[in-house]
Amino acid sequence: MNSTPFTPRSQYPLHLRAADGSSGAAPVPARESLPRWDLSDLYAGIDDPAIEADLEAARVAAKDFEARYSTKIAGLSGTELADAIELYQKTEETLGRAGSYASLMFAARTDDAETARFSQSINERLTEIYAHLLFFTLEINVIEETALEEKLQDKALQTWLPFLRDSRMYRPHQLSDEVERVLLEKSPAGSQAWHRLFDETITGLRVSIGSGVLTVGEALNRLSSADRKEREEAGRAVGKTFGENIRLFSLVMNTLAKDKAIEDSLRKYPRPGSFRNLSNRVEDEVVDALVSAVVADYPRLAHRYYALKAKWLGLEKLEHWDRNAPLPGDDDRLIPWEEAKERVRTAYTAFDPRMGEIASRFLDHPWIDAAPVPGKSAGAFAHPCVPSAHPYILMNYHGKTRDVMTLAHEMGHGIHQVLAARQGYIQSATPLTLAETASVFGEMLTFQSLLDSETDPERRRRLLAGKVEDMLNTVVRQIAFYRFETLLHEERRKGELLPERFGELWRQVQTESLGPVFNFTPEYDVFWAYVPHFFHTPFYVYAYAFGDCLVNALYGVFQDGLPDFRDKYMEMLEAGGTLRHRELLAPFGLDASDPEFWRRGLDVISGFIDQLEQV
Repeated sequence: MNSTPFTPRSQYPLHLRAADGSSGAAPVPARESLPRWDLSDLYAGIDDPAIEADLEAARVAAKDFEARYSTKIAGLSGTELADAIELYQKTEETLGRAGSYASLMFAARTDDAETARFSQSINERLTEIYAHLLFFTLEINVIEETALEEKLQDKALQTWLPFLRDSRMYRPHQLSDEVERVLLEKSPAGSQAWHRLFDETITGLRVSIGSGVLTVGEALNRLSSADRKEREEAGRAVGKTFGENIRLFSLVMNTLAKDKAIEDSLRKYPRPGSFRNLSNRVEDEVVDALVSAVVADYPRLAHRYYALKAKWLGLEKLEHWDRNAPLPGDDDRLIPWEEAKERVRTAYTAFDPRMGEIASRFLDHPWIDAAPVPGKSAGAFAHPCVPSAHPYILMNYHGKTRDVMTLAHEMGHGIHQVLAARQGYIQSATPLTLAETASVFGEMLTFQSLLDSETDPERRRRLLAGKVEDMLNTVVRQIAFYRFETLLHEERRKGELLPERFGELWRQVQTESLGPVFNFTPEYDVFWAYVPHFFHTPFYVYAYAFGDCLVNALYGVFQDGLPDFRDKYMEMLEAGGTLRHRELLAPFGLDASDPEFWRRGLDVISGFIDQLEQV
C-alpha cells in the first residue's frame, strides 16, 4: 500500500491472519458441507448491471463534488463543511461497496482469470473516480488551526471531528495537489500491479511432495502433521519451490521496498515504519517500547517454551519443520464445523449476550467462506465492507483446535466491525493496533471456555501448550517479522538486496527470536517469501503483538472484576476509529505508553509457560 494520506477505504488492508503452517487448501472431512459466502448482499455477480450503475453514479457525484467544492473548502462555514463531508462519505461508501465486492471475489478465486480481470478493472475505475475526490482532504489539511477552530463552533461539524483529526495528522507529510494526484493515479500500474503479481504467483505455485502435487497452502498445512518425516518432506519441498522462484519474489520485494522508500523520502517520514505507525494512530516511541519489551523477553518466552517442546518431542534440536508439530499423544481429533460454530457462539454469548447475537448473524447467514478449496487465498481475514451491508469472513477450516481459534479471532473482527459501523463509513475504520483487540480477546474467551470445559489433565496440557504456541506466533514471531522488515527496508534504502541477503536477514531474526534449540537448514532462508504482509502491508505485523499484549492486560482487568467491564468494552468497540488508544484504554486504567503495560501482557504468556514447566 502506498503511504499516501489519501487511501480509499475499500483498499484498506483486510484484517489478515497470516498462513503459518496451519492453513491452506488441505482436504477435510465433509468439505462440501463447509460454508461458502454469498456476496449477493453486495451484488448479484460480476456482470450485475448494478455495479456499473453504482460506479457511474459515483463518477458523476465525484465530478459534481469537485466542481462544487474544489479550491473553496477553506471558505466554507462549519455547517457547510459538515454538509460537504456528508456528501463525500456518501460517494465513498458507494465506491467502497464496489471495491469490497471486487476484492472479496478475487480472494475467493485468485486463480480465475476472469475474476482477476474484473478485480483489476474495478480497481482502475475506483482510482479514476477517487482522483476527483482527492482535493478534499488535501484542502482540509491546509486550513489554518485558528480557522478550523472557528468552524468547529458549529455543532454540525463537531460530529466529524475524528475525521478531521485523522486527515490532518498527515499535514506534515502532504505533497502538492499535482504530486498527490500522480501518486494516486499511478498506483494501479505501480504497487497494486506488483501486489497482484505476488498474489497470482503464489496461488499458482505447486509443491511436489512424493507423488503428490500440492498448493502452497496444502504443503504448509503439512508442517503441522504428527509425522515428523511428513513435516520434513513438506518443509524441504516448500523451500525448494520458493527457492526456484526466489528471484521473482526478491524482485517484487525490492521494487515495492524501493517504491516505498521513494515515497517516504518525498513525504519526509523519518524511518520506514513511521507511516504505518501514523496510520495506526500510535507514536513511534510506543511501538519501540513494545518491540524492545518483546525482544528482551525472547529468552523467557520462546527460547524457554521451545526447549520444553524439544524435550516433549524427545529431540535435542528442533528443525524449522518442528515448530508447529503437535505434541505427543495428541489424538488429532477433527472438530466438525457445527461443533466449532457452537463453541465460538457459546464463548461470545457467555461473555455478553449482545456479542453472541452478532456472532450468530455470521454463523447463521452465508457471511463466512470456510471451505479450503484450490485457488482461494490462504490464511484468514475479516473485511468490514460497508455499513449499509455487513462484514464478511474468509478462512480455511481444517477441523483443528487452531482453526476453531481462527474462527473465534475473525469473529472478533466481524463483531467489532458491526459495532463500529454505527460511526458511519469514514469514521468506523479502526487502526490496526486496536483492530486486533476484539479478535484476540475473542480468542482468549474461546480458549478459556475450552480449557474450563476440559477435565482430562493431558488434554488440558495440550490445550495450554497450543495456546502458548499461538501467543508466541502472535507476539514473538510477529515482532521477529517486524524486525526483518525493519532491517530489509533500512538496507533497501542503500541499494537493491540480493536474494541471498533476504535469506541472511530472515535467518538472523529467526535465530534470535526462536532460540538456540533450533537448527535452521538452508531451504528455510526463503520462507520469508510466503508472508503476504511483507508485500501488501509493510509493518502491519507488529499490530498482532500490540493487540495480543493489550488483550492480555485487558483480560487481566476483566478477571480482576472491574465494574461495568462489559459495557466499557462494548463502548470501546462501538467507538470505531473515533478515539485513540489512550482514550480507549483510560476507562480500564491502562496506558500503552507505560513500559509496565507491555510487561504485564508478556507476563501472561510467561505464566502459562510456568504452568507447563510444572507438569
